[in-house]
Amino acid sequence: MTIVIDQPDLPGAVAEKDVVENPADDAAAADDAEELVLDGGITVVPQPENFVAPQINSFGQSFRDYEADGARQPGVENFYRTQHINQCVDFVKRMRKEYGMLNRVEMSIWECCELLNDVVDESDPDLDEPQIEHLLQTAESIRKDYPNEDWLHLTGLIHDLGKVLLLPSFGGLPQWAVVGDTFPVGCAFDESIVHHKYFSQNPDYENPAYNTKYGMYSEGCGLSNVLMSFGHDDYMYLVAKENKTTLPSAALFIIRYHSFYALHKSGAYNHLMNEEDTENLKWLHVFNKYDLYSKSKVRIDVEKVKPYYLSLIDKYFPAKLKW
Repeated sequence: MTIVIDQPDLPGAVAEKDVVENPADDAAAADDAEELVLDGGITVVPQPENFVAPQINSFGQSFRDYEADGARQPGVENFYRTQHINQCVDFVKRMRKEYGMLNRVEMSIWECCELLNDVVDESDPDLDEPQIEHLLQTAESIRKDYPNEDWLHLTGLIHDLGKVLLLPSFGGLPQWAVVGDTFPVGCAFDESIVHHKYFSQNPDYENPAYNTKYGMYSEGCGLSNVLMSFGHDDYMYLVAKENKTTLPSAALFIIRYHSFYALHKSGAYNHLMNEEDTENLKWLHVFNKYDLYSKSKVRIDVEKVKPYYLSLIDKYFPAKLKW
C-alpha cells in the first residue's frame, strides 16, 4: 500500500510544475577496488568479482537513466526542478537546526523500518516498491558478498530510514526536501548533478559568496564541514550520531553521502575532501553497487531475516532512539 501525503508549504518554496526539457547524461566514474581500512586499522579487501551488476532495472530500462521514456520520468524531472530551486544555504541551515533537535519521536530502529512500508521515493526512476523492500534487498545482497562485515549489513538496512521525514508524524515534508540526489550548498553547483539546468533559479546561483568553486569552503576542509542539501541522508546521519551509535565512521559516511552521486559517481567536489573522506569513499563505492543494483521485484522474507538484523541493531544502537 502507498499513502498519498499532503505536503506542507515551506517558506520560500517553489511549487512543482510540468517540464518537458531533457537532462544531460551523468558522467561515469570508475569503481574503487583498493584495500579498505576500518576504524582501528582493520583491512578488508573488496570482492567485486562476487557482484554482477544487472543491465536493466525492474522497469526494463538502464539504471539512473533520466532520459528514458517511462511513466515515472516526468514526475522525476519535476521533482528535481523543485529540489534544485529550493535547496539553498538558508533552507539547509534552517532544516538542520529544526530537525537536529531530534524531539519528534522515540522508537527503535526496527520500528522505523516498519514505518517505511508506506513510503515510495518519487525521485527514483528505478523503483516503485515500498522502501523497506529496498532496504532488505540492499542489506541481504551485501551480506551475501561480505558475510563478515556485519556493520555493512546493518548500514544497508538503515541507510534510507531518514525517509520517514515524509510521514505526518515527522512533519510530512515534501519529497524534494527528503529524497533525491544530494549536493553541497554554499559553493558552485557542479554540472554533473542531474538536471543541473534548474539551479539557475536557485537563490544562491548568482550569489558571489556561494557560486564559486570553493564558495564558503576551503581546499581540503573535509566533507563534515560542508553543508549538504537537506534530506534523508543527513537526517539519518544526525540520528545515528546523536544517539551514539557504535558503527564505524565508514558507516556514517555511507549514510550521509550515499545519495551524493556527483561525488561517488562523477568524482566532483574532490577538492573539498580530506584524508578521512578519501578512505571512507572507498567503502561508499563498494556500498553503492548494492544500493543501486539490488533494486528489483525480488521479495525478501522479512520474518526469516528479522532476527539477524535485530541482533545487529542491538549490537550497534540503543533500544530506543530519539528522532
